[in-house]
Amino acid sequence: MRFKTFLTAVSLCAALVTTPAFAQDGYPAKAVTVYVPFSAGGTADIFARMVANHLQKLWGTTFVIENVAGAGSILGVTRLARAAPDGSAIGLASTSALAINPTLYGAKLSYQPEKDLVPVAQISIVPNVLVVNPDRLKVKSVPELIAYMKANPDKISFGSAGVGTSQHLAGELFQQMTGTKMVHIPYKGSSLMLTDLLSGQIDLAFDNVPLLLPQAKSGKLVLLATATPERAAFDPSLPAIAEFLPGFEAVAWHGFFVPAGTPKSTVDKLSKEIRAFMKQPDTIQKMAELGAIAVAKEPDEFAKYISAETARWKKVIDTAAIKIE
Repeated sequence: MRFKTFLTAVSLCAALVTTPAFAQDGYPAKAVTVYVPFSAGGTADIFARMVANHLQKLWGTTFVIENVAGAGSILGVTRLARAAPDGSAIGLASTSALAINPTLYGAKLSYQPEKDLVPVAQISIVPNVLVVNPDRLKVKSVPELIAYMKANPDKISFGSAGVGTSQHLAGELFQQMTGTKMVHIPYKGSSLMLTDLLSGQIDLAFDNVPLLLPQAKSGKLVLLATATPERAAFDPSLPAIAEFLPGFEAVAWHGFFVPAGTPKSTVDKLSKEIRAFMKQPDTIQKMAELGAIAVAKEPDEFAKYISAETARWKKVIDTAAIKIE
């Protein structure tokens, strides 16, 4: 569903308010639309509103959030790619849209990241964690889970937010690195998956920290490990899967982009201010509270990261023979 809402100073961003400092170079000279390919209220939407609110306060120009959810981010990212390249449109995009969809959809994809979009700044990494339903699986560690899976091939089910999502590919990577087999159950979003995980319809999942922490704290689910390369700050006692499977990594990430052809001076200005905002202590703390890691990658570094992620996930997709019908 698509709707617009003018940004206001919400409580989430109250501590992040800055004094307006109108641009001397003329940008932005008019309202800027911020395309978000996710529904309002989710973690990614909150990230986008934090940054947009900061830029609005900084420059005194209206930044309008436009949520264009659906089709695995394709609708929203396509809208951004087709927008006027004059700085009046920026957008948030994530792992699936930039590093996974190009392989899954190939020539059928309505945008091509390297051709149609220009990276501005990476702003976050959101750890995925391996979580099990303790009533379905009595395992307490990754080695115990692997041993159980090898002894019970095809009897374990894992859920994801949909085919081709980072959660799905995390499960596929886990199977490929352990030589095990699970049954993949795709859902239309993480919320539906979580409902079935809690009720015992599926055994385990790889999903974002913010969704799972409350359930883990209540004892309804058990976190076995994080999918970050190293232990994550949100719980240093939780091991990384990479401690048992060297090289394992399956995180979600987000960054800002503009349509190809946007003036470099605009890209540089946006990137400088967004990255400075992501380095502020208040921002880092707020991101941590949301279960995310604040990042401030500049355009060239971000572009190289996307290329590496694309190549890595292409290997997983090809090995698993994943197809979008």
